[in-house]
Amino acid sequence: MSGTTTATTASTASTASTASTTTAAVKPSRALVRTVWTLRILLALFFALASALPKLLAIPAATTVFDGIGWGHWFMYLTGLVELAGAIGLLAGRLAGPAATALIVFLVFAFVTQLTVMHGENAGTPFLFMVPLAVIAWNRRADTAGLLGLRR
Repeated sequence: MSGTTTATTASTASTASTASTTTAAVKPSRALVRTVWTLRILLALFFALASALPKLLAIPAATTVFDGIGWGHWFMYLTGLVELAGAIGLLAGRLAGPAATALIVFLVFAFVTQLTVMHGENAGTPFLFMVPLAVIAWNRRADTAGLLGLRR
């Protein structure tokens, strides 16, 4: 009985070892790498230029929106800085995964704000950006785990 248990345990350990080696050895395709890089660049450009810059330069359209929110201009500048930091993080190698994850959380708060304060105007827009950010976060999950000390 002991011999059977040992053989089964050795077989299971061998299978688990082979599976983890196979998983670790699998590299993403060139097409996937290019797609994720394209998403990272496009989203970084959007968050830096189209979203953060108007807030940081206090463009009237941005100040009007934040006046409607009622938290003052300091919140507009803070929001712009968070978006700019996220944009930089998307392009910064190992920070891409955490930046994408943080931007998803940021967009959830934007969605709630648009529903509650702005009466649903443009409330669906954050979801358009969450999907490609989720692709980036998933693709870079190993880097995120490593930065959080979760990698073995």
